[in-house]
Amino acid sequence: QVQLVESGGGLVQPGGSLRLSCAASGSSFSNSVMGWYRQGPGKQRLLVASIGIFGSTNFADSVKGRFTISRDSAKNTVYLQMNSLKPEDTAVYYCNARVRGDSYWGQGTQVTVAS
Repeated sequence: QVQLVESGGGLVQPGGSLRLSCAASGSSFSNSVMGWYRQGPGKQRLLVASIGIFGSTNFADSVKGRFTISRDSAKNTVYLQMNSLKPEDTAVYYCNARVRGDSYWGQGTQVTVAS
């Protein structure tokens, strides 16, 4: 069982930055593929970025060059650094952990990009 707790969301102006954090409980973090997903109003939940066990990363085309993902195994935490934010980045952002065929989700954190 993995429990995930996201933090760091909020309101930011276009062009601004936010860093989301996802703290994972349990001993499976180092064996988990971690990802950030987002879901805008009336839209599907889509992958934003993921990071593998050995640090390989993958990004949605819409965020390439603006977002970075990293993980800190000592803190059991994965981060999503979001720069040059746009109004279309507005969504609830969810942390996901995939380990041994199971998938776990956090409760989500709201990111709103508006002036």
